[in-house]
Amino acid sequence: MMEVFNTPRKVIITCNRRLSPFLEQEVKDLGFNVVRLFNTGLELKVSVNDCIKLNLNLRVASQVLYEIKSFKAADANELYKNLVMIPWEELLPFDGYFSVTSNVHNETITTPLFANVKVKDAIVDRIKEKKGVRPNTGPELNRAVVHLHWMEDRAEIFLDTSGETLAKHGYRKHPGKAPMLEALATSTILATKWDGKSPFVNPMCGSGTLAIEAALIAQNRRPGLQRMNYSFMHFIGYNEEVFFEERRVLKEITDKTNLPEIIASDISEEAIDISIQNAKTAGVEHLITFETCDFANTSIPDSPGVIMFNPEYGERLGVHNKLEVTYKRIGDFLKQDCKEYRGYIFTGNPDLAKKIGLRASRRFEFFNGKLDCRLLQYELYDGSKDRT
Repeated sequence: MMEVFNTPRKVIITCNRRLSPFLEQEVKDLGFNVVRLFNTGLELKVSVNDCIKLNLNLRVASQVLYEIKSFKAADANELYKNLVMIPWEELLPFDGYFSVTSNVHNETITTPLFANVKVKDAIVDRIKEKKGVRPNTGPELNRAVVHLHWMEDRAEIFLDTSGETLAKHGYRKHPGKAPMLEALATSTILATKWDGKSPFVNPMCGSGTLAIEAALIAQNRRPGLQRMNYSFMHFIGYNEEVFFEERRVLKEITDKTNLPEIIASDISEEAIDISIQNAKTAGVEHLITFETCDFANTSIPDSPGVIMFNPEYGERLGVHNKLEVTYKRIGDFLKQDCKEYRGYIFTGNPDLAKKIGLRASRRFEFFNGKLDCRLLQYELYDGSKDRT
Protein backbone atom coordinates (compact mmCIF):
# COMPACT_ATOMS: atom_id res chain seq x y z
CA MET A 1 0.00 0.00 0.00
CA MET A 2 1.34 3.45 -0.91
CA GLU A 3 1.14 5.29 2.41
CA VAL A 4 2.03 8.83 1.32
CA PHE A 5 0.58 10.74 4.27
CA ASN A 6 3.20 9.38 6.71
CA THR A 7 6.11 8.63 4.33
CA PRO A 8 8.75 11.33 3.87
CA ARG A 9 9.82 11.71 0.25
CA LYS A 10 11.19 14.40 -2.02
CA VAL A 11 8.92 17.46 -2.01
CA ILE A 12 9.31 20.49 -4.27
CA ILE A 13 7.70 23.75 -3.20
CA THR A 14 7.42 26.13 -6.14
CA CYS A 15 7.18 29.91 -6.14
CA ASN A 16 7.45 32.77 -8.62
CA ARG A 17 10.92 33.69 -9.84
CA ARG A 18 13.10 35.53 -7.27
CA LEU A 19 10.81 34.73 -4.34
CA SER A 20 12.67 31.59 -3.18
CA PRO A 21 14.82 33.34 -0.50
CA PHE A 22 11.61 34.51 1.21
CA LEU A 23 10.04 31.07 0.79
CA GLU A 24 13.15 29.46 2.30
CA GLN A 25 12.87 31.68 5.39
CA GLU A 26 9.20 30.76 5.82
CA VAL A 27 9.91 27.04 5.50
CA LYS A 28 12.79 27.21 8.01
CA ASP A 29 10.63 29.21 10.44
CA LEU A 30 8.15 26.29 10.34
CA GLY A 31 10.96 23.97 11.49
CA PHE A 32 11.75 22.20 8.20
CA ASN A 33 15.20 21.56 6.71
CA VAL A 34 15.73 22.77 3.15
CA VAL A 35 17.63 20.26 0.98
CA ARG A 36 18.31 22.72 -1.86
CA LEU A 37 17.20 26.12 -3.06
CA PHE A 38 16.69 27.26 -6.66
CA ASN A 39 15.29 30.28 -8.48
CA THR A 40 11.65 29.13 -8.53
CA GLY A 41 11.45 27.08 -5.35
CA LEU A 42 13.11 24.64 -2.99
CA GLU A 43 13.33 20.96 -2.11
CA LEU A 44 12.57 19.19 1.18
CA LYS A 45 12.08 15.62 2.35
CA VAL A 46 8.71 15.38 4.12
CA SER A 47 5.41 13.45 4.20
CA VAL A 48 2.04 14.53 2.80
CA ASN A 49 0.90 15.26 6.38
CA ASP A 50 3.82 17.72 6.56
CA CYS A 51 2.62 19.11 3.21
CA ILE A 52 -0.72 19.90 4.91
CA LYS A 53 1.11 22.13 7.39
CA LEU A 54 3.13 23.75 4.59
CA ASN A 55 0.03 24.42 2.46
CA LEU A 56 -1.78 26.15 5.32
CA ASN A 57 1.14 28.27 6.51
CA LEU A 58 3.08 29.46 3.47
CA ARG A 59 2.43 32.97 2.08
CA VAL A 60 5.04 32.98 -0.70
CA ALA A 61 4.61 29.49 -2.22
CA SER A 62 2.70 28.48 -5.37
CA GLN A 63 2.44 24.64 -5.19
CA VAL A 64 3.62 21.92 -2.78
CA LEU A 65 4.54 18.85 -4.90
CA TYR A 66 5.13 15.39 -3.39
CA GLU A 67 7.17 13.07 -5.61
CA ILE A 68 5.76 9.61 -6.41
CA LYS A 69 8.37 8.42 -8.89
CA SER A 70 11.19 9.64 -11.14
CA PHE A 71 12.28 7.75 -14.25
CA LYS A 72 13.82 8.02 -17.72
CA ALA A 73 11.39 8.65 -20.58
CA ALA A 74 12.60 9.49 -24.07
CA ASP A 75 9.09 9.81 -25.52
CA ALA A 76 5.37 9.59 -24.72
CA ASN A 77 5.23 5.78 -25.01
CA GLU A 78 8.00 5.36 -22.45
CA LEU A 79 6.27 7.91 -20.23
CA TYR A 80 3.02 5.92 -20.38
CA LYS A 81 4.77 2.58 -19.68
CA ASN A 82 6.35 3.95 -16.50
CA LEU A 83 3.20 5.67 -15.28
CA VAL A 84 0.90 2.69 -15.75
CA MET A 85 3.13 0.68 -13.32
CA ILE A 86 2.36 3.07 -10.44
CA PRO A 87 -0.40 1.80 -8.07
CA TRP A 88 -2.70 4.75 -8.71
CA GLU A 89 -5.63 2.77 -7.25
CA GLU A 90 -3.91 3.21 -3.85
CA LEU A 91 -3.53 6.98 -4.33
CA LEU A 92 -6.66 8.26 -6.10
CA PRO A 93 -10.27 7.32 -5.31
CA PHE A 94 -11.62 5.34 -8.28
CA ASP A 95 -14.97 7.14 -8.04
CA GLY A 96 -13.25 10.52 -7.78
CA TYR A 97 -12.01 13.23 -10.13
CA PHE A 98 -8.46 14.28 -10.92
CA SER A 99 -6.66 16.72 -13.17
CA VAL A 100 -3.13 16.82 -14.58
CA THR A 101 -0.72 19.75 -14.85
CA SER A 102 2.74 19.65 -16.36
CA ASN A 103 6.01 21.39 -17.07
CA VAL A 104 7.46 19.72 -20.18
CA HIS A 105 10.59 20.29 -22.27
CA ASN A 106 11.04 17.23 -24.46
CA GLU A 107 11.80 17.37 -28.19
CA THR A 108 9.19 14.69 -29.01
CA ILE A 109 6.38 16.71 -27.39
CA THR A 110 5.06 19.75 -29.25
CA THR A 111 2.29 20.61 -26.78
CA PRO A 112 2.19 19.90 -23.02
CA LEU A 113 -1.50 19.02 -23.45
CA PHE A 114 -0.39 15.86 -25.27
CA ALA A 115 1.80 14.90 -22.30
CA ASN A 116 -1.11 15.60 -19.93
CA VAL A 117 -3.37 13.26 -21.94
CA LYS A 118 -0.73 10.50 -21.73
CA VAL A 119 -0.60 10.90 -17.94
CA LYS A 120 -4.41 10.83 -17.69
CA ASP A 121 -4.58 7.73 -19.92
CA ALA A 122 -2.03 5.84 -17.81
CA ILE A 123 -3.82 6.66 -14.54
CA VAL A 124 -7.31 5.89 -15.88
CA ASP A 125 -6.19 2.65 -17.57
CA ARG A 126 -4.47 1.46 -14.38
CA ILE A 127 -7.45 2.23 -12.11
CA LYS A 128 -9.92 0.72 -14.61
CA GLU A 129 -7.83 -2.47 -14.78
CA LYS A 130 -7.63 -2.77 -10.97
CA LYS A 131 -11.06 -1.48 -9.94
CA GLY A 132 -13.19 -1.84 -13.06
CA VAL A 133 -14.18 1.85 -12.88
CA ARG A 134 -12.92 4.91 -14.75
CA PRO A 135 -12.31 7.99 -12.58
CA ASN A 136 -13.40 11.33 -14.05
CA THR A 137 -10.82 13.82 -15.28
CA GLY A 138 -10.90 17.43 -16.40
CA PRO A 139 -9.19 20.82 -16.10
CA GLU A 140 -10.48 21.97 -12.67
CA LEU A 141 -7.83 22.05 -9.93
CA ASN A 142 -10.30 21.81 -7.04
CA ARG A 143 -9.86 18.09 -6.39
CA ALA A 144 -6.92 15.65 -6.79
CA VAL A 145 -4.12 17.06 -8.98
CA VAL A 146 -1.19 15.12 -10.47
CA HIS A 147 1.83 17.05 -11.80
CA LEU A 148 4.35 15.91 -14.43
CA HIS A 149 7.81 17.50 -14.59
CA TRP A 150 9.60 16.26 -17.73
CA MET A 151 12.92 17.69 -18.87
CA GLU A 152 14.63 16.02 -21.86
CA ASP A 153 14.60 12.32 -20.90
CA ARG A 154 14.05 12.77 -17.12
CA ALA A 155 10.47 12.57 -15.90
CA GLU A 156 9.14 13.05 -12.39
CA ILE A 157 5.55 12.52 -11.35
CA PHE A 158 4.15 14.31 -8.29
CA LEU A 159 0.98 14.56 -6.28
CA ASP A 160 0.28 18.29 -6.28
CA THR A 161 -0.95 18.61 -2.69
CA SER A 162 -2.09 22.22 -3.21
CA GLY A 163 -4.37 22.21 -6.24
CA GLU A 164 -5.33 25.85 -6.78
CA THR A 165 -2.22 28.02 -6.38
CA LEU A 166 -1.17 29.12 -2.88
CA ALA A 167 0.16 32.41 -4.34
CA LYS A 168 -3.38 33.82 -4.20
CA HIS A 169 -4.59 34.16 -0.63
CA GLY A 170 -8.30 33.85 -1.22
CA TYR A 171 -9.55 37.32 -0.27
CA ARG A 172 -9.21 39.18 -3.54
CA LYS A 173 -12.69 38.89 -5.00
CA HIS A 174 -12.18 42.29 -6.69
CA PRO A 175 -8.67 42.54 -8.15
CA GLY A 176 -8.78 46.16 -9.38
CA LYS A 177 -6.39 47.40 -12.05
CA ALA A 178 -2.98 45.70 -12.52
CA PRO A 179 -2.98 44.00 -9.12
CA MET A 180 0.14 42.63 -7.44
CA LEU A 181 -0.04 38.89 -6.74
CA GLU A 182 -0.40 38.27 -2.98
CA ALA A 183 2.76 36.11 -2.80
CA LEU A 184 4.75 38.94 -4.40
CA ALA A 185 3.19 41.58 -2.13
CA THR A 186 4.13 39.51 0.95
CA SER A 187 7.69 39.05 -0.33
CA THR A 188 8.18 42.79 -0.84
CA ILE A 189 7.01 43.42 2.74
CA LEU A 190 9.31 40.66 4.07
CA ALA A 191 12.17 42.30 2.13
CA THR A 192 11.65 45.54 4.10
CA LYS A 193 12.20 43.67 7.41
CA TRP A 194 9.18 45.56 8.75
CA ASP A 195 8.67 44.55 12.41
CA GLY A 196 4.86 44.28 12.25
CA LYS A 197 4.57 46.70 15.18
CA SER A 198 5.54 50.12 13.75
CA PRO A 199 3.25 51.94 11.26
CA PHE A 200 2.89 50.68 7.68
CA VAL A 201 1.73 53.29 5.17
CA ASN A 202 0.68 52.42 1.61
CA PRO A 203 -0.28 55.42 -0.54
CA MET A 204 -1.63 54.70 -4.06
CA CYS A 205 -2.89 51.41 -2.61
CA GLY A 206 -4.89 50.21 -5.65
CA SER A 207 -6.88 47.13 -4.64
CA GLY A 208 -5.25 47.13 -1.18
CA THR A 209 -3.10 44.01 -1.46
CA LEU A 210 0.02 45.45 0.24
CA ALA A 211 -1.92 46.90 3.19
CA ILE A 212 -3.96 43.70 3.59
CA GLU A 213 -0.84 41.49 3.51
CA ALA A 214 0.80 43.81 6.07
CA ALA A 215 -2.25 43.42 8.34
CA LEU A 216 -2.16 39.63 7.96
CA ILE A 217 1.59 39.55 8.74
CA ALA A 218 1.13 41.83 11.78
CA GLN A 219 -1.51 39.44 13.17
CA ASN A 220 0.54 36.38 12.20
CA ARG A 221 -2.64 35.26 10.42
CA ARG A 222 -1.82 32.48 7.93
CA PRO A 223 -3.43 32.02 4.49
CA GLY A 224 -4.81 28.57 5.48
CA LEU A 225 -7.52 30.29 7.54
CA GLN A 226 -8.98 31.64 4.26
CA ARG A 227 -9.25 28.31 2.52
CA MET A 228 -11.17 25.05 3.05
CA ASN A 229 -10.24 23.00 -0.03
CA TYR A 230 -6.86 21.62 -1.10
CA SER A 231 -5.84 18.79 -3.40
CA PHE A 232 -4.44 16.71 -0.49
CA MET A 233 -8.02 16.22 0.77
CA HIS A 234 -8.79 14.16 -2.35
CA PHE A 235 -6.05 11.50 -1.99
CA ILE A 236 -6.58 8.08 -0.40
CA GLY A 237 -5.43 8.08 3.24
CA TYR A 238 -6.34 11.71 4.01
CA ASN A 239 -7.21 12.20 7.67
CA GLU A 240 -9.23 15.39 8.14
CA GLU A 241 -8.21 15.51 11.83
CA VAL A 242 -4.68 16.48 10.74
CA PHE A 243 -6.11 19.39 8.73
CA PHE A 244 -8.44 20.59 11.50
CA GLU A 245 -5.70 20.32 14.13
CA GLU A 246 -3.42 22.48 11.95
CA ARG A 247 -6.23 25.03 11.50
CA ARG A 248 -6.71 25.10 15.28
CA VAL A 249 -2.99 25.89 15.68
CA LEU A 250 -3.29 28.67 13.08
CA LYS A 251 -6.15 30.24 15.03
CA GLU A 252 -4.14 30.00 18.25
CA ILE A 253 -1.03 31.70 16.86
CA THR A 254 -3.05 34.57 15.35
CA ASP A 255 -2.24 37.56 17.58
CA LYS A 256 -4.88 40.27 17.86
CA THR A 257 -3.03 42.44 20.39
CA ASN A 258 -0.54 45.34 19.98
CA LEU A 259 -1.46 45.82 16.34
CA PRO A 260 0.23 48.57 14.34
CA GLU A 261 -1.28 51.52 12.52
CA ILE A 262 -1.78 50.58 8.86
CA ILE A 263 -2.87 53.32 6.48
CA ALA A 264 -3.86 52.81 2.82
CA SER A 265 -4.80 55.69 0.55
CA ASP A 266 -5.79 56.14 -3.07
CA ILE A 267 -7.12 59.06 -5.09
CA SER A 268 -9.72 56.74 -6.65
CA GLU A 269 -12.90 56.15 -4.65
CA GLU A 270 -13.46 52.97 -6.63
CA ALA A 271 -10.02 51.64 -5.61
CA ILE A 272 -10.75 52.36 -1.94
CA ASP A 273 -14.16 50.62 -2.20
CA ILE A 274 -12.45 47.55 -3.73
CA SER A 275 -9.74 47.64 -1.03
CA ILE A 276 -12.33 47.76 1.76
CA GLN A 277 -14.23 44.80 0.24
CA ASN A 278 -11.00 42.78 -0.06
CA ALA A 279 -9.95 43.69 3.51
CA LYS A 280 -13.38 42.57 4.80
CA THR A 281 -13.02 39.21 3.03
CA ALA A 282 -9.55 38.84 4.59
CA GLY A 283 -10.97 39.74 8.02
CA VAL A 284 -8.63 42.72 8.54
CA GLU A 285 -10.71 45.78 7.56
CA HIS A 286 -10.73 46.95 11.22
CA LEU A 287 -6.91 47.06 11.20
CA ILE A 288 -6.54 49.38 8.19
CA THR A 289 -7.40 53.08 7.95
CA PHE A 290 -8.51 53.75 4.37
CA GLU A 291 -8.27 57.29 2.97
CA THR A 292 -9.50 58.64 -0.36
CA CYS A 293 -6.98 61.34 -1.25
CA ASP A 294 -3.99 62.33 -3.34
CA PHE A 295 -0.96 60.38 -2.06
CA ALA A 296 0.64 63.60 -0.76
CA ASN A 297 -2.28 64.06 1.67
CA THR A 298 -1.95 60.58 3.21
CA SER A 299 -1.83 60.64 7.03
CA ILE A 300 1.68 59.83 8.28
CA PRO A 301 1.81 58.59 11.92
CA ASP A 302 4.40 60.32 14.11
CA SER A 303 6.28 57.21 15.17
CA PRO A 304 8.34 56.15 12.15
CA GLY A 305 7.77 52.90 10.29
CA VAL A 306 7.64 51.76 6.67
CA ILE A 307 6.02 53.60 3.77
CA MET A 308 5.65 51.70 0.49
CA PHE A 309 4.53 52.83 -2.95
CA ASN A 310 3.66 50.60 -5.90
CA PRO A 311 2.99 53.30 -8.52
CA GLU A 312 2.20 52.69 -12.19
CA TYR A 313 5.24 51.76 -14.28
CA GLY A 314 3.92 53.31 -17.49
CA GLU A 315 4.10 50.34 -19.86
CA ARG A 316 1.29 52.00 -21.79
CA LEU A 317 2.35 54.74 -24.20
CA GLY A 318 1.46 58.36 -23.61
CA VAL A 319 1.41 58.25 -19.81
CA HIS A 320 5.15 58.72 -19.40
CA ASN A 321 5.32 62.51 -18.98
CA LYS A 322 2.55 62.51 -16.42
CA LEU A 323 4.28 59.67 -14.52
CA GLU A 324 7.62 61.52 -14.51
CA VAL A 325 5.88 64.31 -12.59
CA THR A 326 4.26 61.75 -10.25
CA TYR A 327 7.55 60.01 -9.46
CA LYS A 328 9.22 63.36 -8.74
CA ARG A 329 6.33 64.27 -6.42
CA ILE A 330 6.67 60.90 -4.65
CA GLY A 331 10.36 61.66 -4.01
CA ASP A 332 9.53 65.15 -2.67
CA PHE A 333 6.77 63.76 -0.44
CA LEU A 334 9.07 61.07 1.02
CA LYS A 335 11.81 63.64 1.67
CA GLN A 336 9.59 66.32 3.21
CA ASP A 337 6.78 64.43 4.97
CA CYS A 338 8.15 61.01 5.87
CA LYS A 339 11.29 61.84 7.85
CA GLU A 340 12.70 58.97 9.92
CA TYR A 341 10.64 56.43 7.93
CA ARG A 342 12.09 53.78 5.64
CA GLY A 343 10.66 54.48 2.21
CA TYR A 344 10.11 51.86 -0.51
CA ILE A 345 9.08 52.18 -4.14
CA PHE A 346 8.27 49.11 -6.23
CA THR A 347 8.68 49.80 -9.94
CA GLY A 348 9.32 48.10 -13.26
CA ASN A 349 10.59 51.30 -14.88
CA PRO A 350 14.22 52.31 -14.16
CA ASP A 351 13.89 55.58 -16.13
CA LEU A 352 10.99 56.72 -13.98
CA ALA A 353 12.83 55.63 -10.82
CA LYS A 354 15.54 58.21 -11.64
CA LYS A 355 12.91 60.97 -11.33
CA ILE A 356 12.43 60.20 -7.62
CA GLY A 357 15.49 62.32 -6.89
CA LEU A 358 16.64 60.28 -3.87
CA ARG A 359 19.50 57.80 -3.68
CA ALA A 360 18.36 54.25 -2.96
CA SER A 361 20.23 52.58 -0.09
CA ARG A 362 19.22 49.11 -1.33
CA ARG A 363 17.65 47.51 -4.40
CA PHE A 364 15.77 44.19 -4.27
CA GLU A 365 15.16 42.33 -7.53
CA PHE A 366 11.70 40.94 -8.26
CA PHE A 367 9.53 39.96 -11.19
CA ASN A 368 5.95 41.12 -11.48
CA GLY A 369 4.66 38.62 -14.03
CA LYS A 370 7.30 38.79 -16.76
CA LEU A 371 8.34 42.34 -15.89
CA ASP A 372 11.77 42.83 -14.33
CA CYS A 373 11.14 45.02 -11.25
CA ARG A 374 12.98 46.62 -8.35
CA LEU A 375 12.00 47.42 -4.81
CA LEU A 376 14.02 50.54 -3.99
CA GLN A 377 14.77 51.37 -0.34
CA TYR A 378 15.31 54.93 0.91
CA GLU A 379 16.52 56.00 4.36
CA LEU A 380 14.57 59.19 5.04
CA TYR A 381 16.69 60.94 7.64
CA ASP A 382 15.64 64.23 9.12
CA GLY A 383 17.18 66.97 6.97
CA SER A 384 18.16 64.44 4.28
CA LYS A 385 20.19 66.10 1.52
CA ASP A 386 20.42 62.86 -0.40
CA ARG A 387 19.91 64.03 -4.00
CA THR A 388 21.20 62.14 -7.04
